[in-house]
Amino acid sequence: MTNMDANSHQEQQIDLQQFREVIERRFDAVLSDLKNLVSIPGIAWDSFDQAELQRSAQAVADLLAAEGFDSVEILPADGNAAHPAVIAHKAAADGKPTVLLYAHHDVQPPGSLDSWSSEPFTAVERDGRLYGRGAADDKAGVMAHIGAVRVLREVMGEDHGLGITVFIEGEEEAGSPHFAEFLQRHRERLAANAIVIADSANWEVGAPTLTTGLRGVVGAEVTVRALKHALHSGGYGGPILDGPTLLARLIATLHDDDGAVAVTGLKHAAEPAIDYPEEQFRADAGLLDCVELAGRGSITSRLWAQPAISVTGIDATAVDVASNTISPSARAKVSLRIAPGEDPAVAAESLKKHLIHNAPFGAEVQVEIDEQGPPFSTNTDSDAAQDMLWALGQAWDREPLEAGMGGSIPFAALLQEAYPEATILITGVEDPDTRAHGIDESLHVEDFRQVILAEALWLARCAGGRA
Repeated sequence: MTNMDANSHQEQQIDLQQFREVIERRFDAVLSDLKNLVSIPGIAWDSFDQAELQRSAQAVADLLAAEGFDSVEILPADGNAAHPAVIAHKAAADGKPTVLLYAHHDVQPPGSLDSWSSEPFTAVERDGRLYGRGAADDKAGVMAHIGAVRVLREVMGEDHGLGITVFIEGEEEAGSPHFAEFLQRHRERLAANAIVIADSANWEVGAPTLTTGLRGVVGAEVTVRALKHALHSGGYGGPILDGPTLLARLIATLHDDDGAVAVTGLKHAAEPAIDYPEEQFRADAGLLDCVELAGRGSITSRLWAQPAISVTGIDATAVDVASNTISPSARAKVSLRIAPGEDPAVAAESLKKHLIHNAPFGAEVQVEIDEQGPPFSTNTDSDAAQDMLWALGQAWDREPLEAGMGGSIPFAALLQEAYPEATILITGVEDPDTRAHGIDESLHVEDFRQVILAEALWLARCAGGRA
């Protein structure tokens, strides 16, 4: 844990009270800008209006242009016109480091509009939270960076000397399909001594958290086929099982009787130092009282350090149009989360072998791997990490946590590979009540204020020569 005493950083005196006063003056304007961004339904899926994604990028570029950067550009992720990213850059003075601040302006689709308590693209404050699609994931990350830059400029002036590059992606919720290509094309302009990815979560409301590990991801489409065509269920049922039943039996082999992943060859990482009380976890997840937890080991181990498999979609005959026929096939979307230290290509091969080997009743099983993202872990011994932990502690006036997360940010590993000397820090504005990607996504407003303050303090430390 970090030293909470501000005097432990004698080499760089920071007027904490001045930073707090500036964020108080600036916060309402930052929150208003966030609400305006939420109003733009920028979704990077081809089935949605891409003009809105362009409008979202332009709105972000306009905000950055007002913050004294040397340049602000809107650049297509694919090199042509799709999925616009925004890059703003301020050059470092001699002897000063450069930091890269990442977030994404695209959002998930809203889902069923009738299920929302208020319009998803109209930001609404209720009971200390801001509701709306992207209010947390990740337009709050965008505004955390912009807000922190505003505070830094007001406290330290235009000549603080710190090099700052802001990179706001426009296709993260679509899986960042062009990230590696974009990184290669703009490698020099994105180079930095330290990188902050503002797209994670705090342990709970009021508990500042630095994310130190993420699971990787492998995605697969699995098709089970037993027949060349459908058959009458009365005339042929019995000797022949239908596609959905065969698929269900195959899916059931992915877990053992305890609900732990049964695919051999997958790695487990070290046991996390933090535990997650079952009562709190059940409440945060909204788990029904009658449902038992799956797997073995501590809850944090099951969330962060062990593989996990979920079926995220099934294609079969819809109930409303079903006739008395035996379906020849069925298809499922399978998502495998892999532990830190696992090779996604090796994990994908293990999953594929398991599915084919366990073909029920000799049915034809086809497996298409459609996603591979590496896990991520970071070392918190660097100056940049220690300064971030210090800043988080000052902003919330409590010891920050270092925690893993069960989700995946595959491009974090790509950045780590591209810039091996840079410290990558993953922060966030979400919490267990955020419901990112879900109905009634929301942001805890007071924690958002502290996120901005913490990042501004960290930037000030970097401006003093550390990164």
